[in-house]
Amino acid sequence: MTASTHQYQVFGRLGPLLVVLALLAMWEVTARHLQLDGFPTAAEALRQLPVILSDGQALAGIGDSLRRMACAFVLALLVAVPVGLCMGRSDALARLLNPLLSVIYPIPKAALMPMVMLWFGIGDLSKVLVIFLGVSLPLLFHSYYGARNMDVKLLWCAAAMGMGAPVRLFKVVLPAALPDVLLGCRVGLSMALIVMISSEMIARQSGAGDLLFNAMDMALYPDVYAMILILAALGYGLDGLFERLRRRLTHWADVRQDSHAGASS
Repeated sequence: MTASTHQYQVFGRLGPLLVVLALLAMWEVTARHLQLDGFPTAAEALRQLPVILSDGQALAGIGDSLRRMACAFVLALLVAVPVGLCMGRSDALARLLNPLLSVIYPIPKAALMPMVMLWFGIGDLSKVLVIFLGVSLPLLFHSYYGARNMDVKLLWCAAAMGMGAPVRLFKVVLPAALPDVLLGCRVGLSMALIVMISSEMIARQSGAGDLLFNAMDMALYPDVYAMILILAALGYGLDGLFERLRRRLTHWADVRQDSHAGASS
């Protein structure tokens, strides 16, 4: 390993931390210079982090949020991925569902929360359904394109071996489309966090969004910014863990892409 390669790897590990520290320093200097109401310094927000994280009620609220997000994400995996795979291998189903999905996709999912609340109340079910809608569309579209772009020879071989259509879907189409499916999962994870907070801000019963708005209502601005930092760290951590899982599950796809890039160069 050369010295330049070692330095690059060290910077790759420390780079995100240095960026965070630089942003916190910029925040601190700007807040001290402007001295605006409702804009605390970074030090004030950071001092509230252990206060919030040591509060059992706050931790229970964050746990409720994660539970809703996990339920909606699992439900989306069970529904959206099979539908997307079927659309990718069936032109008739794709023609049937694509117009509906094109209409639904641009609608902000949190905007559906009042309507869902009228139907199902303000409990967990409404929040889980709205998060499910936000997660399902990226999962569905990535599954669709992954199944559509797979090597059709794999299906021919499976059919020649006597596999039925349902078996081919899960033993051939799903593994072939897995890199795209997992990319959709990564996008869906970010969408789940965003829609989760938005839904809890509207239906304020419990959760991280409720904690955030309660702090804002009581003008506890350091707590507001501390909650934002907690949510940012939560999103970063979940994304990093999922990316490690994705690379582990689809290392063969990454190796194949690297070999193609080397051959083309």
